[in-house]
Amino acid sequence: MEESKVKVTIRCNHCGEKFVLRGRRDKERIDTGFKQCLCSNTDDFEVKEQHW
Repeated sequence: MEESKVKVTIRCNHCGEKFVLRGRRDKERIDTGFKQCLCSNTDDFEVKEQHW
């Protein structure tokens, strides 16, 4: 499967902050470069993706 562009919405389950990012899907992995929320949360997120 080739890489495809995706729009990703990430919501922090700790503070509720929402991030909308562009990324690339490569097999099972989505790469957006996102590391952590502003509240220092690095693990607990709700991630939704949309194909362009």
